Amino acid sequence: MPVLYISLAVVAAIVLWLVFVYNGLIRLRNRTQEAWSDIDVQLKRRHDLIPNLVNSVRGYMEHERNLLENITRARSQALSAQEAGNKEELGKIESQLGTMLGKLQIAVEAYPDLKANQNVSQLMDELSDTENKIQAARRFYNTQVRDFNTKMEVFPTNLVAQSLHFTKFAFFEIAEASERENIEVKL
Repeated sequence: MPVLYISLAVVAAIVLWLVFVYNGLIRLRNRTQEAWSDIDVQLKRRHDLIPNLVNSVRGYMEHERNLLENITRARSQALSAQEAGNKEELGKIESQLGTMLGKLQIAVEAYPDLKANQNVSQLMDELSDTENKIQAARRFYNTQVRDFNTKMEVFPTNLVAQSLHFTKFAFFEIAEASERENIEVKL
């Protein structure tokens, strides 16, 4: 009789442990997906601001036409990658887009009339605020990815995660070395 109770207690402990591990994995996966959604929201905001900004500065910045066309093209590519759910490609394109928008902000500084334009100034402020929110959302997402991936790799949780076909998330990171370089300012 005591062996039966001990066996039942061991089985109950294992089942409770499995439930605890599974629920922990689900909780972390949902937080990671929520963090990605936060990035998505900020990227949508950025994508909505770009056409307004490009249209506002187009007349002033004939010399920067190539930059404006590249920004518009990158925005379209980012929207396509976002709609396709291709997170890796989206991360790469968004990094490039962020670099180009930084160059645009620097270029606007070279045009006093444009800089004084209240509409452009407001759009630049909104874009700057959005870029800060994107950076914060990326950091939060990467923290969630780190926690989830670590939980999946730690023994014995990794056995449960593998058997239930949980998959790792990819970090949101800069893919190209040129994206890490400082922007050159020429005055």
